[in-house]
Amino acid sequence: MKISPTSIPDVVVLEPKVFGDARGFFLESYNEEVFRRSTGSELTFKQDNHSRSSKGVLRGLHFQVEQPQGKLVRVARGAVFDVAVDIRPTSATFGQWVGIELSEDNNRQLWIPPGLAHGFLVLSESADFLYKTTEYYAPAHERSIAWNDPAIGIEWPLFGASPVLSAKDAAAPSLAASLAGDGR
Repeated sequence: MKISPTSIPDVVVLEPKVFGDARGFFLESYNEEVFRRSTGSELTFKQDNHSRSSKGVLRGLHFQVEQPQGKLVRVARGAVFDVAVDIRPTSATFGQWVGIELSEDNNRQLWIPPGLAHGFLVLSESADFLYKTTEYYAPAHERSIAWNDPAIGIEWPLFGASPVLSAKDAAAPSLAASLAGDGR
């Protein structure tokens, strides 16, 4: 597996080796030993999730204030622009973001450790997004940050279009308000 660091040191891109021929392909999407060695994380995964979204759907930015989730994310079908935002107040990269394209063609995965917010924008007609989490989903502890918070300045590849948002994401507050406890 090829491992590439990002501008946020704890966020890592993992690219599995793909074995392909005329019949199709095979790849190992997760190997605990390789994951631990690559990320330095001893966390275990507790939940696997799968979502399907249409082009232009933007999900996020989400995080949990208790039971923070680390996420290993990938795309099985389609393509997304995936974003992690460092919201750890004592981090040297607090408020910074990293974004990469994940697709069925590039087979990249992104490791987003606990304590970061996460979101993605669907670039293809639809996308199947898969992710493993280190903690269970806890709706009472989930918070959101506005996808377009100017204090973060994420450069979403929207090409002039408006994203399709859930009501919760459309009403999400700024990073400052979210961390002050107003991010429900």
